[in-house]
Amino acid sequence: QFTAKTAFLFILPQYNVSVPTADGELVQYHYGLKDLVTILFYIFIAIILHAVVQEYALDKINRRLHLSKVKHSKFNESGQLVAFHLTSMIWCLYVVVTEGYISNPRSLWENYPHVYLPFQVKFFSLCQLAYWLHALPELYFQKVRKEEIPRQLRCIALYLVHIAGAYLLNLTRLGLILLLLQYLAEFFFHLARLVYFTDENNEKLFNVWAVVFVVTRLFTLTLYILVIGFGLPRVENQALDPERGNLFSFLFNNIVFR
Repeated sequence: QFTAKTAFLFILPQYNVSVPTADGELVQYHYGLKDLVTILFYIFIAIILHAVVQEYALDKINRRLHLSKVKHSKFNESGQLVAFHLTSMIWCLYVVVTEGYISNPRSLWENYPHVYLPFQVKFFSLCQLAYWLHALPELYFQKVRKEEIPRQLRCIALYLVHIAGAYLLNLTRLGLILLLLQYLAEFFFHLARLVYFTDENNEKLFNVWAVVFVVTRLFTLTLYILVIGFGLPRVENQALDPERGNLFSFLFNNIVFR
């Protein structure tokens, strides 16, 4: 029994609570230090999946293409990210659609702070943090060239700040949609790079990526203005209240916008 409880601590999200609803009770989650244990477990899972994609897909393709060392490294990077972004996009889209965040945009700010999270929202967030944390030791395992390390570290840091910030500030609803838009643009960029490495005369997908990049950035800017500039300033409780999870409203409305 003790072993089972310990295993659940690593595998399943912690801090579940029963929230009363009109139809009875709904099990939801909030965050805490035990999340670090779950994230650690999924870091190891991410490392294993990374190795599987590398060995059974990318290495086989590389042997056929006979790429130079520089292109070999970039091909591996883009190949891994195409697999990750595609999986994450499908998963993230499923979450935001089933939770109604797209059909009801007002839910992004109404009833903030959103302290309690559905299981799939919390699990997705933890897995995303685990993936980007796993990317740090992968810089060593993949023997990334020294001149490439600063760029990749900046990328990893930005994703971690975005995901962890949305998670800790109880802005997961907005964070999920912004992440979906970002992953969509990144997917087309890395897919275009893969196609380019196989045929240097084929740059059509870069044109597609350029269009997708502009469109996603316009949607991102619109969401920022809608949620941060319009929605959250109208939240009834603007006071700093860490116990209720109200951190963002106070920070932006009383400090940043003054």
